[in-house]
Amino acid sequence: MKNTVTTIQEQKMMKDKITMLTAYDYSTAKRMDEAGINSILVGDSLGMVMLGYEDTLSVTMEDMIHHAAAVARGCENALIVVDMPFMSYQTSVYDAVNNAGRLMKEGRANAVKLEGGEKVCPQIKAIVDASIPVVAHLGLMPQSVNAFGGFKVQGRDEEAARKLLLDAKAVEAAGAFAVVLECVPYKLASLISQSIRIPTIGIGAGAGCDGQVLVYQDMLAMFSGFRPKFVKCFSNVGEVMTVAFKQYIEETKAGTFPGEEHTFQIADEIIEKLY
Repeated sequence: MKNTVTTIQEQKMMKDKITMLTAYDYSTAKRMDEAGINSILVGDSLGMVMLGYEDTLSVTMEDMIHHAAAVARGCENALIVVDMPFMSYQTSVYDAVNNAGRLMKEGRANAVKLEGGEKVCPQIKAIVDASIPVVAHLGLMPQSVNAFGGFKVQGRDEEAARKLLLDAKAVEAAGAFAVVLECVPYKLASLISQSIRIPTIGIGAGAGCDGQVLVYQDMLAMFSGFRPKFVKCFSNVGEVMTVAFKQYIEETKAGTFPGEEHTFQIADEIIEKLY
């Protein structure tokens, strides 16, 4: 069944948890779509996991459009949400609407996502007024990593917690149909989820949210080293890939690959005529 803004909102009312994963290419998106994922986020996290940047700030509109269009070609049923990259909406309401429109027209998005609370409500309202669905993003906002002083849990004191709750209500009033809560304490995320009518999608915000999202490379352990506390490794695909790559190298060097079963034949008499 095709997932839409309406079906995602209905899932909250029915207490049916919403599933979302990131994807950045056709083949991965196709696999996720076939598995039955509700929504795919083409995140600006592609800057880090696909392009090798230290953060998301260098990602451009062209990057997002390129990857979003590839994901769209791989999906039949998943709702495709595409991140608005850094400085594509902060500069003005006009820029926000124009760039959101590009993500819909050129990137084939079903909805766009932007970071921020009350401060970006004019942009959210204008984008929604242009008939473009919006997902808001609160808590840890990677595009504000320099202002936050790093990747830190948000909303731990009373003032910050109250601000997050008010921001959630503000983006709902501005027209967002869902909100991502990133690195927010479990009880606060649960309270926010109960306090607003639109679905909450958690990442590092506990099971009290209406749904969950993860970066797919994280949940498949495709990177060694640091793993955020909120990430569960569902399969060690990274190790499987490394083993396969090493086996390919070994067999190629040994001459055991390709074997006869991997080659095409020609009659001996034809070859003899070529000498």
